[in-house]
Amino acid sequence: MCYDVVSGHREAMRSTVTTPPAQSPATAESPSRPRARPRLDWRLRFGALSLIWGFSFLLIKVGTDGYAPFQVTLGRLVFGTAVLAAAMAVKRERLPRGARLWGRMAVAAFFLNALPFSLFAYAELTIPSTLAGICNATSPLWGMALSLVALSEDRPTRVRVAGLGLGFLGVLTVLGVWQGFHGLDATGTALALLASLSYPVGWIYVRRTLAATGNSHLSMTGAQLLLATLQLAVVTPLFAGFPTHLSPVPLLAIAALGALGTGLAVLIQYGLVAEVGPTTAQMVTYFIPVIATAAGVALLGESLRWTTPVGAVIVLAGAALTQARGRKGAKGA
Repeated sequence: MCYDVVSGHREAMRSTVTTPPAQSPATAESPSRPRARPRLDWRLRFGALSLIWGFSFLLIKVGTDGYAPFQVTLGRLVFGTAVLAAAMAVKRERLPRGARLWGRMAVAAFFLNALPFSLFAYAELTIPSTLAGICNATSPLWGMALSLVALSEDRPTRVRVAGLGLGFLGVLTVLGVWQGFHGLDATGTALALLASLSYPVGWIYVRRTLAATGNSHLSMTGAQLLLATLQLAVVTPLFAGFPTHLSPVPLLAIAALGALGTGLAVLIQYGLVAEVGPTTAQMVTYFIPVIATAAGVALLGESLRWTTPVGAVIVLAGAALTQARGRKGAKGA
């Protein structure tokens, strides 16, 4: 669900791009080291990443069948952090140092992990996973809109502004505004859209405060997930308490959501960005809502109105246009 974890900094933070479920302030890489040749073709890893993030919304829905939203989010972060900790141990990476840096990462962890993960979990109590997946695809649109205000160096083009308008037209189509949002839970939908808005807010903060810290991507991501876990560890007992009984299937869904969608997916994307570049790697964004919709309909039996796929196509087209760059930008990508 999330989105481009690495490419925002890899492109020298030239634009606010969305970041899928792990969303981390990846920084400039450590001094160049010879990389081992990947065992799997990048296309297979790209497909695996699309499936993992696409199925994340289904896993959230299953998790909330047995546990409170905050409990789902905390479990997700615990399992995701464990995967990153294991990867750091294997590569002998250390956590970043410096109180000021950790304070800034705590803010990034809130906007890129703790807040959106929790909002999506609460949203899926009342809306289908298909709708949540499509709402997630609006992150590039929010990012474009916010960058016009917050990032003076990010000059809009006519194509990108047109993409912004087209994307929000797609959102209105998904919601079926001419029908008065008939059949949709307004609160749940609003929470999912707020979750999608949280990602670019976090990325703008990262762009301003955490670019080029000198730490590796892995150590920064591990620290961020650890901080998000601690934030949820404080909040969850206060608002959700502890589970009164264990539900095996929802628990397995939460474990998969964290270990795969929040841990392994980040590691896969690191390799993709390093091998094929951020522009190609972030194309996974456009497969996520398609897979989320297919999974929700096929495995959860969720209903699908014609406005959902049509609106999703319009949203994705608009999101693609907001990421379009002029000749100068394209040359440097």
